[in-house]
Amino acid sequence: MTQTSKPLLIELFTEELPPKALPKLGQAFAQGIHDALHAQGLVVSGSTTTSFASPRRLAVRLSQVLALAPEQSFVEKLMPVKVGLDAQGLATPALQKKLAAKGWADMPVSALERESDGKQEYLVARGTAPGAALTEVLQAAIEASIAALPIPKVMKYQLADGVTSVKFVRPAHALIALFDTQVIPATVLGLQAGRLTYGHRFLHPAAISIDSADSYEQQLAQTGQVIASFTARREKIETLLATEAQKLNATLGQDPAVHALLDEVTALVEAPVVYVGTFEERFLQVPQECLILTMRLNQKYFPLFNPTSGALTNQFLIVSNMPTDNPVAIIQGNERVVRPRLADAQFFFDTDRKIPLHQRVPQLASIVYHNKLGTQLQRVARVQTIAAWLANALQADSAQAVRAAMLAKADLNTNMVGEFPELQGIMGSYYARADHEPEQVIQALAEQYKIRLEQPVTAANMTAAILFMAERAETLIGIWGIGLAPTGERDPFGLRRAALGLISAFEQLTAGGFLPIQQDGPLTLEGLLQVAAHTFEPAALAQTTVADVQAFIIERLRNQLITQFDRNAVEAVLAIAPPLHQILARVQAAALFAQGPDAASLAAANKRIGNLLKKSETGLQPLNQALLTEPAEQALAKTIAQLQPIAQQRLDAGDYQGAMATLAQARAPVDAFFNDIMVMADDLAVRNNRLALLAQLHGLMNQVADISRLAA
Repeated sequence: MTQTSKPLLIELFTEELPPKALPKLGQAFAQGIHDALHAQGLVVSGSTTTSFASPRRLAVRLSQVLALAPEQSFVEKLMPVKVGLDAQGLATPALQKKLAAKGWADMPVSALERESDGKQEYLVARGTAPGAALTEVLQAAIEASIAALPIPKVMKYQLADGVTSVKFVRPAHALIALFDTQVIPATVLGLQAGRLTYGHRFLHPAAISIDSADSYEQQLAQTGQVIASFTARREKIETLLATEAQKLNATLGQDPAVHALLDEVTALVEAPVVYVGTFEERFLQVPQECLILTMRLNQKYFPLFNPTSGALTNQFLIVSNMPTDNPVAIIQGNERVVRPRLADAQFFFDTDRKIPLHQRVPQLASIVYHNKLGTQLQRVARVQTIAAWLANALQADSAQAVRAAMLAKADLNTNMVGEFPELQGIMGSYYARADHEPEQVIQALAEQYKIRLEQPVTAANMTAAILFMAERAETLIGIWGIGLAPTGERDPFGLRRAALGLISAFEQLTAGGFLPIQQDGPLTLEGLLQVAAHTFEPAALAQTTVADVQAFIIERLRNQLITQFDRNAVEAVLAIAPPLHQILARVQAAALFAQGPDAASLAAANKRIGNLLKKSETGLQPLNQALLTEPAEQALAKTIAQLQPIAQQRLDAGDYQGAMATLAQARAPVDAFFNDIMVMADDLAVRNNRLALLAQLHGLMNQVADISRLAA
């Protein structure tokens, strides 16, 4: 007989949940309930799982759940026959204990089957077990879901009896477990399951009796003034924000922080409404980053921007939890709250500008960078040295590079950065502008904390690129050298990000023409890291630091490239260790070559040549044309002589794809050589001469990449 499925609702009503964790908590709670019941065969195929998460509740509705799961067939391998049966064929105590543990104490030995695994016979139990009952497993499912929640910090609190303590992310006050209209008994966190929940804390604080699992969302919205769905609430807020911004001829801006703030305010309100606030225009004289940060971070407001200029306006949007026909008091209250914060920002800015940025540099001696690496002032000196070397290598303005490095950390002593650490560098650039520092220095300070360089380096942004590279080289060498390399997911000093930043800098220097791909210099990764290492005290770093950091950076590049290109092409290039700025172009060429009809044959031949050369018992001799007597070896020698200058010319021009296309022309003579010629001839002179010929071919083949790595 086919059972009829019904919807199931589980809700846990709590104190206010941590807003930044709420979306994950809601999804995890819903998924946990679903998975636990699905494992018991209670969730019907095609059932939909709807997650609900508001500031004071986690809930889930499963659309199709069975009261009793279908019977389940089982096969249980118990134990070897010789262990389970005695000489008379009766069950041993071990078998009796096993059957009892499985709930099969009444199962006769005759009901057990025997199966062999090729070595010995085993006793096997087969049959059907009754399906799980929802009423019997629901509590365990809820408990399992709660235990698996990604709770940022667990609270321990006492229940109403004053004795029992439980642990959860926040104190829980009510539990709903409704199977359609029926309450399913369960006791979780000291709460008895029922059908009561509570609406908006102020608009409807009284209890609400939920009629059925399907009426839950509608009852909360109509009676409780709560939008239970996180997604629906977020969509409503986003629409309200966009509508209000459009009315004011403004925008919310393109900053990713807008989306993060939208998630956060969605987790703070149950009945969202948007109001418009205003502050005095005089505050716009303060750098807009300061005002934006204090509004978003401290007040959860959405600043508004001029749609044409992108400049901050003196209006902002408030996402409130109190819909009302007369919001004047709410708006004025929020304006009163934000005004002192903006005034503080203005005070910090005005006060900071009284001391020129360069006069703050000596104060960095009082800030410890790391107890093994000294102060921030010592660090600045190291970065200055690296920046000067980079400027000389790239024929840039050394004085500006050194000046930027000297001022880079000076804003750490300012009031504004003390209040808003997120504004490091940005505030330095504002103070540098007030001090009439060169434009390139100002730009370098503003961009020093970028994750990566996104645009080709030009003469106009060279100082910024130099400071960016110098700081990351110093960080990588210093932190790695004192034994703080990243482990697993831990990377507290951001060395992986620093490595990716350096890679991007080499890429953009190449894109800007400062590192031609056909040249090894004027700047190499190893050279940069060596210079950085020399800025530290000799005993401060591990001896292998430079090599280890270089390998670490190349590994980051490998991981990046294999997401875009065939792994074999990437490995073929990295095997010959070319300069960092050439790697991408070489990989592109190798990947294109690998798709051609000649690649597999030449890669296999190259691999064979490498093995033959390794077996050479004597050093390779110069090629003797007189000993090339066979047509196939003569043809190969002629081909190499013809192709070598063409390939070299293309290589010298940075045309790696052209160089590899030239190599493809060697396929026919290479195949003929290996078909017709015995390389390891008995005549030692002939053998060595053929190895010398193959050595020339090997060199021709591997100028762009080790193509043997392309062999499948």
